[in-house]
Amino acid sequence: MINYTMSKSTIPVPKNFDWPLAFEGEKFIRGRLDEFLANNPFSHKLAARMRDETGTDFFEWVDHLVLSPDDETSLVKAGFVHDKKAETPRGEVVLEHPYATLPRVLLRRGKANPSVVAIKPEFVADFIAANHLGAEAAGEPRSRYRRVVVAAERGSQLEAVERRAYRGFVPGKLKKGELAAILKAAELFQTRPRHPEGDAQGFAVANKILARALKLVGRDVACQLFFEAERAYWERRNRAGRFQKFRQDSLGLGWGNHDHHTFRCSRAHFTDLIKFLTKLGFQKRERYYAGAEAGWGAQISEQAVTGIVVFADVDLMPEETSIDFSVSKLPHASKMGTVGLWTGLHGDSFLQAGMHHLEARFDFASLREQLQSNGLNLMKPFSDFEFLRQAFTEGERWPVNPVRVEYLASAGLITAEQREKFIREGAIGSHLENLQRHGGFKGFNQKSVSAVIAATDPRKQGTHATPA
Repeated sequence: MINYTMSKSTIPVPKNFDWPLAFEGEKFIRGRLDEFLANNPFSHKLAARMRDETGTDFFEWVDHLVLSPDDETSLVKAGFVHDKKAETPRGEVVLEHPYATLPRVLLRRGKANPSVVAIKPEFVADFIAANHLGAEAAGEPRSRYRRVVVAAERGSQLEAVERRAYRGFVPGKLKKGELAAILKAAELFQTRPRHPEGDAQGFAVANKILARALKLVGRDVACQLFFEAERAYWERRNRAGRFQKFRQDSLGLGWGNHDHHTFRCSRAHFTDLIKFLTKLGFQKRERYYAGAEAGWGAQISEQAVTGIVVFADVDLMPEETSIDFSVSKLPHASKMGTVGLWTGLHGDSFLQAGMHHLEARFDFASLREQLQSNGLNLMKPFSDFEFLRQAFTEGERWPVNPVRVEYLASAGLITAEQREKFIREGAIGSHLENLQRHGGFKGFNQKSVSAVIAATDPRKQGTHATPA
């Protein structure tokens, strides 16, 4: 039996991060969704379009379901617990699975069961426009919770909801000056300098911007706005990301299916990144020590209110596996692993490089086939389990600043041959990651991650990705 601890941020974390599988809970929810799709023709057609046009699974877009109180016993048996902090319009009971990536459930009597299914596009207005609904969303633009009735058929109702750092179910009015503050904070993150004269200066400037944003909108909204800007920056540098975002935008979905955001960081500034994330409300989850086997470490963190997850990578030496490298500043190393060389060539993800990859949830096989039919190949899957499938798109090749290459060569960190090759051909930069979870599995597979980190080493960039 697995024991669990509760963090101050309300993120439940299994001891040793042994995330359980919730196949019973997923089977129950999928069964209710199948009933809903059979009873709601618009939703049935939308689910087919999601699969065929975006390579995504309707299940992964579901924010919550409204079920009968008669389902409570089955839900509790499957591992769901009461979420007593969530605001509801009629005092409904809210159930959630604390250790799995499953939709939440509201209990309410209705004509059908489920009486309501709510999906979660990134922006409700985009969904209304893309699907020609001619409807008006409840809740003010940029407010904490917006919802629109998409299709009411046969006693069932499909809704689309938009959350702005809020876990409840009740729209709220913006306070005087709040909209202007939100727009200003978003602009601060969008325009923050990412090419400073020195990396230390870049982190210092970012922290000053964050301090202004926190005063304007608070921690949780600032977190959501920061990662909207990070995704946009990454997307501009990644063709596969732009292509997939265009497809998802065609249905008005945006990046509402994001799973986690991966940052590669230099040893010198890894703790600076973690401190910045902490100010945004992130709490630490898994911490990986691959050490001698793969030469890397990672800190996984989650923000409870926004549900955003960050996977932060760094070079790690074998003798450093016993320390908490998320708080202990790592010293200069005489050699570079995959992560260190990537940041040496491109800069830190937090600054000029942008994210190494965005991982979103898809129908794995459908996305692979659709991307490859459009000339976007995927590497061999590095996780291929019943509960977790993962594969990168071929890396986006970026030109490399010769000054960076010369520094690495003069420091003896790359060979003369590698120096010439990086200057001539550039180096692999970013990816889009195709991920599919089952059983509500919330974790990662360290051995699989080690394999893909090794496969994306810039020194091996002459080897093309193997189509999946």
